[in-house]
Amino acid sequence: MALSHHQILRDVFGYAQFRGPQQDIVEHMVAGRDALVLMPTGGGKSLCYQIPAIARQRLGHGVTIVVSPLIALMHDQVGALHEAGVSAAFLNSTLSGDESYQIEQRMLRGEITLLYAAPERLTTPRFLALLDSLFERGLLSMFAIDEAHCVSQWGHDFRPEYRALTVLHERFAGVPRMALTATADALTREDIVERLQLEDARAFVSSFDRPNIRYTIVEKRDSTLQLLRFIEREHPGDAGIVYCQSRRKVEDMANTLVDAGINALPYHAGLDNKTRQTHQDRFLREEGIVMVATIAFGMGIDKPDVRFVAHLDMPKNIEGYYQETGRAGRDGLPANAWMAYGLQDVVNQRRMIDESPAGEDFKQVMRGKLDALLALAEATNCRRMRLLGYFGEQSQPCGNCDNCLHPPAVWDGTDAARKLLSTVYRIQQMSGMSFGAGHVMDVVRGKTTEKTSQYGHEALSTFGIGAGFSEMQLRGVLRQMIAMGAIHVDGQAFNTLQLTEQSRAVLRGEVPVLLRESAAEKDKRPKRNARLGAVVKAPISLDSEGLLRYSALKAWRAEVARQHNLPAYVIFHDATLAAIAQRAPQSLDDLQGISGIGIKKLEAYAEEVLRVVAIACVT
Repeated sequence: MALSHHQILRDVFGYAQFRGPQQDIVEHMVAGRDALVLMPTGGGKSLCYQIPAIARQRLGHGVTIVVSPLIALMHDQVGALHEAGVSAAFLNSTLSGDESYQIEQRMLRGEITLLYAAPERLTTPRFLALLDSLFERGLLSMFAIDEAHCVSQWGHDFRPEYRALTVLHERFAGVPRMALTATADALTREDIVERLQLEDARAFVSSFDRPNIRYTIVEKRDSTLQLLRFIEREHPGDAGIVYCQSRRKVEDMANTLVDAGINALPYHAGLDNKTRQTHQDRFLREEGIVMVATIAFGMGIDKPDVRFVAHLDMPKNIEGYYQETGRAGRDGLPANAWMAYGLQDVVNQRRMIDESPAGEDFKQVMRGKLDALLALAEATNCRRMRLLGYFGEQSQPCGNCDNCLHPPAVWDGTDAARKLLSTVYRIQQMSGMSFGAGHVMDVVRGKTTEKTSQYGHEALSTFGIGAGFSEMQLRGVLRQMIAMGAIHVDGQAFNTLQLTEQSRAVLRGEVPVLLRESAAEKDKRPKRNARLGAVVKAPISLDSEGLLRYSALKAWRAEVARQHNLPAYVIFHDATLAAIAQRAPQSLDDLQGISGIGIKKLEAYAEEVLRVVAIACVT
């Protein structure tokens, strides 16, 4: 049995061996059992249900239904399966009534191996009736529920329509189900199991480590300048994603990047559907595009060569951060996850939780998740250890994150914290009202302003008590106080600062406050319109002739992808092209065994690949 699975892996997908727990998962699903699969982005989750779907259909079990929340992902995965010679289809709103009907009929005739559908469609009476017909004839092979964290209210992308998927267990008893996600803490996992009734499912939990990603978190000063410098220095000409919290910021940042010579596009829910689709298609199909987006963009994006993900605003929790940063480096090659954060990020996220109409229990969980992300941002030890520890995974210092590569200096902010808290207390005691962070810091530092004079705060005993601290230092202390819950930000009262029960322990000196020292930023803004053109970068070391072959193969692949209306990586991954360029094949036999070339692709493209290599060798 295992041999046939390996044959499918090799002959259909062009890979010589399974990775990690893939083989165990495949064998488990082919045997007709339920599974919960947690595997990091880029870890090969799709193969975990695609190979069983092919194997089970060959055994006469019929079609596998894949629940997927995104139209773009359906289109690209079905296109990739067609390229590999697998019969697959999707049903979504992009199809006409007649096209949908034809696919339904093909499915009923047993001509489709995998059918992709959104959860909203799957639970309609019409679709359930189709599944009933297949089920009665024993031709409903398996359900694969992708992005399963969407079923959980504790997940970072909760979608109520996923809750209706309980019908699969209730209506189609005995049909194996697989729930897959790239990110879920213990609470979210429990919710997935309960909501999808997977209590008897075997859990396959892979390491959450993505060793090819370098995590860097910087204190926000001039975030635009910091981002431009990061891209200019480390990723000129590379594909990347920049996340911003608001639509307006997305638009402004995309324009700024374009002005700086970077090929950037905006993406947010305020754009019309056609523009959003055009921008997403360009990002997937063209090289070197930077997408500036709200978090509405990216889930399920299968582009393997995203070299960086940058956050200009802090996400809500570690799950969201991990999921979004995981869109970088899916090909396993080096990539960067870069984030700039500041006091206002902390204030905004706290306010959104506090002002939410949700119940207090839910808010408390969300505050805990935000605190974990703040702890990661403020950490002075290995980022990767902190990140993996959140998901219950023990690890050693990675040697690759910013803190490992450049250990930050630490200073004792306990005295500064006590002075800040004392000032918040004295101000409220004198004025009978609360004030915002800027004013409190002015009082602590002894800075005379119109407001300090107006309210008589220059007479306070704490006025100027922290004159020796810089504004940057005090902002760091405030971030930590808010993260610890020792200061509450009242979003309904102009973001004013208020003491909490946790303030007492800090005021008494019982809780130490250790902070990163702020590093000076001396570099100037990059010159505008300094074109950041793409450089040919191969995944492996190639000599000059190999680079010529690689460049020629990429140009050929881009043309084929345009003809097929597919992203270039669906034709061949960069790593496959680089391996071809290195081997410089002269015959069909020379192409055998190169990772990523299955039988169908060998038949479809071998002649053209050999022609391109031959021409490149001559020139």
